[in-house]
Amino acid sequence: MNFLDRLNIAVFVSGRGSNFRAILEDIKSGQIQNAEIVVVISNNVNAGALSIARENSIPTTCLRREEFESSENFNEALLATLHKHDVNFICLAGYLKKIDPIIIRSFPNRIVNIHPALLPEFGGGGMYGMRVHEAVIKSGVKRSGATVHIVNEEYDRGPIVLQRAIDVTPEDTPQSLATKVLAI
Repeated sequence: MNFLDRLNIAVFVSGRGSNFRAILEDIKSGQIQNAEIVVVISNNVNAGALSIARENSIPTTCLRREEFESSENFNEALLATLHKHDVNFICLAGYLKKIDPIIIRSFPNRIVNIHPALLPEFGGGGMYGMRVHEAVIKSGVKRSGATVHIVNEEYDRGPIVLQRAIDVTPEDTPQSLATKVLAI
């Protein structure tokens, strides 16, 4: 079977799982077809997304680089997990760690990231979570949004698949902006 016939998706998460939940609901409703989330992988044992996965009978794994002797051992464990679940597509949904090139090369053009800003602005190292929204507010730009992009070896610089924009108002705070971006 060609991987395009059916997506066996691994979702990587670090937090509460709002983007993961949205993807899961779109699969359940049929808005995303021929796809199944086959494993949720986190670097945070307390990630709310793990509870969402368990409630939906989706296997979970917590892998933290710090628990391995080397980055090589960590990457081997990560690849073994992905192969065990027959993953052919990866979605980074609020995953706060950089993906190693060995993983990227193992899934060429089959890893997407959901970034909470309009790339190429407000991307790269250190630009995650509330930091992105703080930088957007501080810059004074009038538009922000969300970007889905292909992950390559340059942090937040892969080809853009989809962007949706929202207005940034003078009343916005990083928290209110985060809420507006999350809604889209």
